[in-house]
Amino acid sequence: MHNLGIAARPTPRLGQPVLFRRATVVTMNPHDGVLRDTDVLVRNSRIEAVGRHLEVPANAVVIEADGALLLPGFVDTHRHMWQSALRGVGADWTLGNYVQWIMIKWRHLFRPQDIYAANYMSMVEAVYDGVTTVLDYSHGLRTPEHAEAAVDALFDVPARARFAYGNALAPDLGWVVDGRVDDMLDNRFSSTDQLVTMQLALDGISPTDEAKAALDFARARELPIISHAGVFKAYEDAQIAFLHAYGALSPSYTLVHGGALSDESFRLIADSGAHLSISAESEDSAGQGYPPVSQARRFGVPISLSMDSVAWWSGDMFSAMRATLNAERAMVHHIAHQQGNVVVNNDTRAMDVLEYATLGGARALGLDDEIGSITPGKLADLVLLRNDTPVMTTVHNPAGHLVFQAGRGDVDTVMINGRVLKYQGRLVGVDLDRARSLVAQSVEYLRSRISNAEWEEALIPPPYVARQTWRSQSV
Repeated sequence: MHNLGIAARPTPRLGQPVLFRRATVVTMNPHDGVLRDTDVLVRNSRIEAVGRHLEVPANAVVIEADGALLLPGFVDTHRHMWQSALRGVGADWTLGNYVQWIMIKWRHLFRPQDIYAANYMSMVEAVYDGVTTVLDYSHGLRTPEHAEAAVDALFDVPARARFAYGNALAPDLGWVVDGRVDDMLDNRFSSTDQLVTMQLALDGISPTDEAKAALDFARARELPIISHAGVFKAYEDAQIAFLHAYGALSPSYTLVHGGALSDESFRLIADSGAHLSISAESEDSAGQGYPPVSQARRFGVPISLSMDSVAWWSGDMFSAMRATLNAERAMVHHIAHQQGNVVVNNDTRAMDVLEYATLGGARALGLDDEIGSITPGKLADLVLLRNDTPVMTTVHNPAGHLVFQAGRGDVDTVMINGRVLKYQGRLVGVDLDRARSLVAQSVEYLRSRISNAEWEEALIPPPYVARQTWRSQSV
């Protein structure tokens, strides 16, 4: 046994069949559930078979899982990857602090090479952590050159990503129809059969001619849309009412946060089939609004999970699941106690949030026919956890274990599109050293443009001050 508890084998080469033997397979397929002592065979880019005692193909690499948890890769449906060089700067920030420092003061400092470095590191981090698909909510793209740099970085790591083209620096949504998005579609996204695909990230939506033109543009080109929504004192019910009235809400629309929306807005979202991306680590700390799991579940709005930005919080989907379930259960218990009652059984379960983090994200991106569950015929985006640490001994309740016990440090093997990118705890064909070097250069440049006094003020915000209202230029 090697140091990760999985029997050591040669690193699988690209194109080699891989057989995961005797794993505890958390399929996220409602027909199969959790399958213990089960094999999963991957050939080329797809899952060929799931079952016991599968025949080993010639030239296959066999990974003896010995009961280790095998699950579909996580899908993060909202991450501002361009901010990753500022990791952890905003640990004590509110949403107002974030708007003040990154979106107003610092975003103009980012050069195309800074966008590239941050996106490249963010992709490497996602692979390392078992996030096999990430939506890059790329709203720092003030020029076409910035957008090209962001896309270059996504393509330069062989992982699955959705490039959500945004430009929160623009005064309106006119940038959507000025030719730059069409150029990007024609030059980089003419094929849908690639690991990196594209959609739009639209913020500041209101009943303007520019917004209507942008929504018409997306509809004509069948581009999905993602928008921040239901953010306290920023994007509230009026935005949802307009999107509904204009016929823009649909299953290809994802709304992020949602905590400041009314029941009527949730009814409109549910009727449209649109999705909700909950970023509980962010919402719990920053003030967008309480994570609206209960509302979404009550109205039947499909949920996915996301990390927002590592400038504030972690990029760890295990933490996202934990934060989401903790917030939801805490509120349910709190309301019950206020009414003099106790909750006998929890309604939202560990398996629910595990689904949000995998298949729910795949559904939000329109990829659930291809990823999100361990099902024969689907693309092989898989994560195998180690099984020899104290926290991974022993596993009685796989879903509960993944939510409350495991962490990204337990990720042993990551496979994306049938290609092993992390094996026995080490990245394979993914250049972490290059990512670190690029980010170091970017940080050196950005810090040269930010005074020490300004930097220290950002790191240590003033003591709490209540304000009746605040209004952001963008979120």
